[in-house]
Amino acid sequence: MSEKILLSWSCGKESAMTYHHLQGEKAHDVVALLTTVTHDYDRVSMHGVRRGLLQKQAHILGLPIKEVSIPKEADNTIYEEQMGEMLSQCRKENILTVGFGDIFLEDLKKYREEKLSQVGMRALFPLWKKDTGTLIRDFIDQGFKAVVTCLDSKVLDASFAGRVIDDDFLSGLPPHVDPCGENGEFHTFVFDGPIFSEGIPIIIGEKVQRNGFLFCDVLPG
Repeated sequence: MSEKILLSWSCGKESAMTYHHLQGEKAHDVVALLTTVTHDYDRVSMHGVRRGLLQKQAHILGLPIKEVSIPKEADNTIYEEQMGEMLSQCRKENILTVGFGDIFLEDLKKYREEKLSQVGMRALFPLWKKDTGTLIRDFIDQGFKAVVTCLDSKVLDASFAGRVIDDDFLSGLPPHVDPCGENGEFHTFVFDGPIFSEGIPIIIGEKVQRNGFLFCDVLPG
């Protein structure tokens, strides 16, 4: 019998790669997506993706979304309270494992494992310690398409916002920026790829600077 997996879903490339990986494993069955939404903006937290686009992804995947709703000024205490309630609810549904797309951040991995253990759940990291350069090139070669929705203005030029992840994008990244943006340099929205039965038409909108990050709006096409 396959193990039920609640997949941490940001709408971006690591989430999509993780889902694609788990699809090929009979031992695991992704049954729902776990997403944090900032309710003041009605957008996926940090990535800035419109909630309607999140719902479109989930609809195409045929999966329900377990939404953790937080206010725009939420601190870590509020986030942990809301997330803890959601995880406890999922555990009652006999979902005991949460899948994550983390690759090499040890502190984040430890944090996730500790918080899940507190509610009797465990973490799964299918991409852990894989080479990020290889991962992102496989992502492109497999036919995934993603657009940059948010970037850290301290490490990336504004011109990278709203761009599609492709070979030209990768070749233009500064040497200090991880090709998967694993250190938070940039975040994405995946609008096509092998996990989807159909692509999601999009329109690139305006760019907004907020708290050191540049957000590029993406609208349904």
